Amino acid sequence: MLRAVWNNAVIAEADRTVIVEGNHYFPPESLHRQYFTRSRTRSLCFWKGLARYYTVTVDGVVNPDAAWYYPHASPPARRIKNHVAFGQGITVDGEPEAKP
Repeated sequence: MLRAVWNNAVIAEADRTVIVEGNHYFPPESLHRQYFTRSRTRSLCFWKGLARYYTVTVDGVVNPDAAWYYPHASPPARRIKNHVAFGQGITVDGEPEAKP
C-alpha cells in the first residue's frame, strides 16, 4: 500500500499509483477528502494540460497548493486524468501491491 503523509496524517492511500516525472499520482478515490480544499491556483504544463490544486489541512495546519491534478489531461497524459500528486513536504511511502 502506498501512502501520502503530511503532518503525521495519512491523506491518501492506494494499492497503485501512476508515476510521471518522478511524482506518484494517486487515484481520486484514494484521497481522504476531509484534508483537501480546492484552491483557485492553476498552472499549465505544455504536455499534461491545465493543473488545478488542492490545499491540504491537517490539525489546523495549512499547506497551500500542496496537491495538484489534471481534470482535462491531454491525450498523452490521459493515464493521470483526475489523479492527484503531492509536493511541499508531503511524503509518499510504502510499496505498490503486486499485480495478481
